[in-house]
Amino acid sequence: MTYDLMVITAHPDDAEVQMGGTLAKLTQSGKRALIVDLCDGEPAEFAAPGTRRQQAMRAAQLLGADRVFLDLQDRFIIDTIPTRLKLAQLIRRQRPDMVFATTDACIHPDHAAIGPLVDAAVFYARLKQWEQVPGGQQLADTQPWVVKRLFFPHCKMEPVWGDFAFAVDVSATYALKKRALAEYSSIFQVAQGDQLLELYEAEDMHMGRLFGVAYAEVFKSHSPLMVADPTVFQPGLHG
Repeated sequence: MTYDLMVITAHPDDAEVQMGGTLAKLTQSGKRALIVDLCDGEPAEFAAPGTRRQQAMRAAQLLGADRVFLDLQDRFIIDTIPTRLKLAQLIRRQRPDMVFATTDACIHPDHAAIGPLVDAAVFYARLKQWEQVPGGQQLADTQPWVVKRLFFPHCKMEPVWGDFAFAVDVSATYALKKRALAEYSSIFQVAQGDQLLELYEAEDMHMGRLFGVAYAEVFKSHSPLMVADPTVFQPGLHG
């Protein structure tokens, strides 16, 4: 099975926090989505080992996505050649048109590593002749794949962006996003009303306010964006 889009994150819950509403919106439109967590998020603060992984699988199911975990260690994720190759191999096998990944992160070192890792993996995935590259044999048995769009949702541990490429109205899928995040009782104090979840929701409400909708998730792009014609844009608050 191949996927239309791939969301590559450091930990279980990152995809949901950063773009859970967009992810649900895309899968509801018929897109096939795969979440790739570079680690399983252990140790979790409020649960036994293995619990967070189970919660992540349930959260992905709620959003209509599949999920896989790589074998890196939470807190110790860094940009390495072996991890670049592993991600490039996954991209070449799953052949997504769109890839989403964290960018502009500096507070959590795991998040900061994701942007460079995915930039490199997307580039590696398109290259040929890996059999001639010492250490590149891992990609020699897969065909090159060109990702059409590489987008970056906002990491909510970081200050709110004042400048971004586009926003997605996620008002209709926000309840589903909240349900997915509520699965993570291993890291959020859901029953008591978790402060982080409240702050995450406040950001999505703030971004929605910029466009006159209830909730929005924002994205950056390292490449310029082009549309077939200007009618694709929704009305703005002030024209």
